[in-house]
Amino acid sequence: MRISRAAALSLIASVLALVGARAGWGLSPEQPAVTLTPQVVEAGSPVLIRVDRPDAQSVEGEWLGRKILFFRSVDKLDWLALAGVDVEAAAGPSALRITAHTTGGPVDLSQTVEIHAAHYRTGSLTVAPRFVEPSPEDLKRIEAEKALKDKVFGASAGEPLWAGSFHAPVTARATDSFGTRRMFNGKLASIHKGMDFRAASGTPVRAGNGGVVVLARPLYYEGNCVVIDHGLGLFTLSMHLSRMDVKEGQQVAGGARLGLSGATGRVTGPHLHWAVRWEGAYLDPAKLLRLELGTTRDQVRRRIHRPGR
Repeated sequence: MRISRAAALSLIASVLALVGARAGWGLSPEQPAVTLTPQVVEAGSPVLIRVDRPDAQSVEGEWLGRKILFFRSVDKLDWLALAGVDVEAAAGPSALRITAHTTGGPVDLSQTVEIHAAHYRTGSLTVAPRFVEPSPEDLKRIEAEKALKDKVFGASAGEPLWAGSFHAPVTARATDSFGTRRMFNGKLASIHKGMDFRAASGTPVRAGNGGVVVLARPLYYEGNCVVIDHGLGLFTLSMHLSRMDVKEGQQVAGGARLGLSGATGRVTGPHLHWAVRWEGAYLDPAKLLRLELGTTRDQVRRRIHRPGR
C-alpha cells in the first residue's frame, strides 16, 4: 500500500507526539501529569498519587505539612506515592506540592486539592473507670508507652514493603466506627481512629499486607498490640489481641498470622481494632481496602531495611 509523503510525515508526527507525551515532553489536558485516586478527597482518605514523568530521576512532594516519598511503578513509567489526609483535617483547599527532578532541571507539578468534610457520628461507650481516670501509676505507664510509640512511628523503611492491594485482617463483619466522636462514661475522650471488626475471641488476625513488625507487646489502652511498618511512613495497627504470634523485627507477608483477636485494653467486649497511619495521619481503613493497588508493586523486595533498628 502506498501513502503520500505528507501522510507519512503526519503519521510519524502523531506517533512522536504520543511517545513524547508519555515521556513527559508535553502533556495534554486529557493526560495530566499528576492524578489522584480517589479523585474526591475527604478527611480520612488514603490517596494514591501518580506522577506521569518517566523522564524524572526523582520526585519529591509535601502535603499538609507531611513529606511525600515517591517510588517508581513496576513498568518504570510513573512515580507513585501512597499518602492521605488525617481524619481531623479541616475541609477546604490544600496545597499539594510536587517537584519532578529531570535532566533539564526541576519541574513544578504542584496543584490545589480540595478536601471535603467526612461526616462522622458521635457514640457513647461504658468502660472500666480506670480507662477514663487513670491512676498516677497508670499515667506513668501511659506516658512511657507514648514515648515508645513516638519512637516506633518515627522511623520507617525507605521503600514500600507492601505488594498490591491491602486486605482485611480478619474474616468478620466490620462496623462504620472510623471517625466516630466517642464518649467514654459520659466524657468526650477521643475520635475513633480505626476500624472495628466484630471478631469473636480467638479469631485469627492476619497482616493486611507485607512489612516488618515494629511493635508487639501489651499497652495500656490498646491491649496486646501489633504494629507493622509497610514502608515510606505507612503503618497498620492491630489492637486488643488475646494472643500475639509475632515478634518485633520479624518480616511478615500479607496474610501472615499475627495473633488472635480478644478483649484486652480499653474495650467493651471482644473485637479487633485495626488502624492505618501514614506520617502521623490516621486514615480510614475501609477506604484503604477499597483502593486498587494491584498494579503498583509486583512483589515485596526480599531484603528489607528499617532505619535505626
